Amino acid sequence: MKKLKFFSTLVVASMSLMLCGCVNKNAIVTVNGDAITRSQYEKAFDAVADNSMFAQMGIDLKKDENSFLHLMLKERVINELVIKKLIDQEVSKRKIKVSKEDMDKQLKTIIDKVGSKEKFNALLKENGVTTAQFKKDLADEVKIQKLVDSLSVVSVSDKDAKKFYNENQDKFKNPDKVRASHILISANPEELKAKIAETPEGKKLSAAELDAAVKKDMAAKKAKAEEILVEVKKNPKAFAKVAKAESDDTVSAKMGGDLGFFAKEEMVEPFAKAAFSMKPNTLSNVIQTPYGYHIILVTDRQKAGVEPFENVKSEIKEFLTNQEKVKVLQQFIDTLKNNAKIEYNDPSFNPSSIQKALREQVKNNPALMDSQKSAKE
Repeated sequence: MKKLKFFSTLVVASMSLMLCGCVNKNAIVTVNGDAITRSQYEKAFDAVADNSMFAQMGIDLKKDENSFLHLMLKERVINELVIKKLIDQEVSKRKIKVSKEDMDKQLKTIIDKVGSKEKFNALLKENGVTTAQFKKDLADEVKIQKLVDSLSVVSVSDKDAKKFYNENQDKFKNPDKVRASHILISANPEELKAKIAETPEGKKLSAAELDAAVKKDMAAKKAKAEEILVEVKKNPKAFAKVAKAESDDTVSAKMGGDLGFFAKEEMVEPFAKAAFSMKPNTLSNVIQTPYGYHIILVTDRQKAGVEPFENVKSEIKEFLTNQEKVKVLQQFIDTLKNNAKIEYNDPSFNPSSIQKALREQVKNNPALMDSQKSAKE
């Protein structure tokens, strides 16, 4: 099935900054008398800019403060900081607290969805998020969830879930899947070349000698994979034990090499081609991919089809519940904004001023309108 992406969309409103409630001369905006400082804005702006799709394209949004993209992001960040401040004030007013039990429960839910603590930690590392930062963001999210729960009781019936299921059958279609375990011996020629070239000995090598050294290392790693294959062929039941001891895929190694079920397009082509050509409880030969040399053990197969309603009912109900909670939160935020005293001490941060500057740029360059639409999408 194409899994519904049950991200907790409430976290969108939960920015990573917990703002100071004190008024000071550095305030660029005050919300009901509480300050948002320039340093807080800059920290939030940099965090968003550094993780945007534009940063991935090599565009520095911080370079020109009068650029169209910078102004768009500026308006977004200011709006999010104001919303965060309003939510913080309401959380404080209602004396909403987050206990250790609340955190443990939420963390367990997330880890269960990811699959394991090892996979969860790998995901954090992959996205450059520290455990401390994640826990801080998680605490903010739990506060918001408690706030929403205090505003309205959201309930989704089995009938609502069934209706969604019937109207969205395409979301529950499963492609052919394979469950497999693997043992990886890491071996990437470019990585090996860079590693050798950094050593004192490697710096003395000619290009031809460096290539020869890489080929030698690659051959040694393949030989190691072939030796391991001989070992597991003798005793396939020892595959998990060998994977834990020998595999360079440290995440799956802790689980005996288990990768769970995956569709063909989820793996690199040589790996997928081998795995999907095999029957359950069979071993592959040594398979080379850009990651290195793999030994694959297929443990199960799953034919394409539609996931039964009972298998996905709880996920659908969670998804629909989160949608309703987002609506409740948005309506409440609109009310808070309408009743709040928001003062833009620095006029350049006033959304109306930013919108005026954006309209002026669009007027002078109509093509910018298309980029504005794309960014919002």
